[in-house]
Amino acid sequence: MSDFEFFLLTSFLILIFYLILNLVKRRTHSTSTLNLPPGTMGWPFIGETIGYLKPYSATTIGKFMEQHISRFGKIYKSNLFGEPTIVSADPGLNRYILQNEGRLFECSYPRSIGGILGKWSMLVLVGDMHRDMRLISLNFLTNARLKTQLLKEVEKNTLWVLDSWQENTPFCAQDEAKKFTFNLMAKHIMSLDPGEPETERLKKEYVTFMKGVVSLPLDFPGTAYRKALKSRSTILKFIEKKMEERIKRADKGNGIEKIEDDLLGWALTNSNLSKEQILDLVLSLLFAGHETSSVSIALAIYFLEACPTAVHQLREEHEAIIKAKKQSGETDLSWNDYKKMEFTQCVINETLRFGNVVRFLHRKAIKDVRYKGYDIPCGWKVLPVIAAVHLDPTHFHQPHLFNPWRWQNTCSTSSTGAALASANNFMPFGGGPRLCTGSELAKLEMAIFIHHLVLKYEWELVDSDQAFAYPYLDFPKGLPIKIRHR
Repeated sequence: MSDFEFFLLTSFLILIFYLILNLVKRRTHSTSTLNLPPGTMGWPFIGETIGYLKPYSATTIGKFMEQHISRFGKIYKSNLFGEPTIVSADPGLNRYILQNEGRLFECSYPRSIGGILGKWSMLVLVGDMHRDMRLISLNFLTNARLKTQLLKEVEKNTLWVLDSWQENTPFCAQDEAKKFTFNLMAKHIMSLDPGEPETERLKKEYVTFMKGVVSLPLDFPGTAYRKALKSRSTILKFIEKKMEERIKRADKGNGIEKIEDDLLGWALTNSNLSKEQILDLVLSLLFAGHETSSVSIALAIYFLEACPTAVHQLREEHEAIIKAKKQSGETDLSWNDYKKMEFTQCVINETLRFGNVVRFLHRKAIKDVRYKGYDIPCGWKVLPVIAAVHLDPTHFHQPHLFNPWRWQNTCSTSSTGAALASANNFMPFGGGPRLCTGSELAKLEMAIFIHHLVLKYEWELVDSDQAFAYPYLDFPKGLPIKIRHR
């Protein structure tokens, strides 16, 4: 290397050093008068993101959170996802953040999420547009529709999956749960029947798409993210084709009732959304309605396998329901049957609390906020960590034990004392204006699946496995089980 080249390289490195130093000084100066929570910002740019996202057992909060809470308390500052961040394991602050959506805080997911789900996805939208999209979903997921059409579809798809299981032949329960929820959402959103060639083709593309959603956003040939973008394009073309079929049928006057049978038809006839907005809405609902529910069902299978007492009590509850139905001459489950599944609801609550499918949420302060003496500067990222509250012994007795009976008072008509306190800190579906629109459908899916599972089969793990947070939840081995007919 010549002296001139060495001089240029040295000058360049000094310039970069001073730019970084200047950036740090500006940040320090802008926050020096504020009373920020304690914490550490980690390395420049990447901060502590690598440590925060390091995989860990889903029934814990991971070493990173444990160490930071022990050192700094339940509210601390950090640098995550390339931004200065306030992390909250405090239930009061978490509720405050979610309840003040649009006033003090707003949804703020990484750009890579919006890039793959679409700019009109419900997950990334804020303000009036999110409200309008949410209303479409709520208007379609009415109680009346849940009680009639959706209940029947949930039971039909449950039996379609469970009846395909073969005795003493190991299979991955996680894949079966995903098959169930995907088929249900494909039927619910676009009237696709399970097992049909077009449904299977869409499912194949969706699997590739999902791998990219949870991967590093590296848009290079061969990466999971690039493959997912390609699959996204294929899925959107599929949805667009279905849209055109509906529009043609409506133009020919072949009955408005038929076009409203699914969410796609409902959006076409009852909203003023553009084609691009409807495409992103359908894709985001397929993602939201499939992924979280399937993981929740897999977690229930996993937890119950290790808790025979709970399985025994579930069987008693569901056998009583079946006995009453036989006496009345009915066969299919009804909404009244579903409402009788009180202990089942306790199992569902405990699965969601202990497993924590949604571990934290992405928010951003849109105004300067003060909470418990701490300042949260406008523009800072805020992460309410739901899992940290659900696994906190301050709020839940022996939180690292699977104990459905802790919910018995809250699942019955009378709820008092400690049970109410626990329920107040229980937020598996978020809260505030962005409370999950599919929460009731998700609980219905879990209840009907558990009903038929415990009545039909006994099951056991054939290999050790457990759920890990990446931070998305996954069973590394797919939760391999084998079943026996009862």
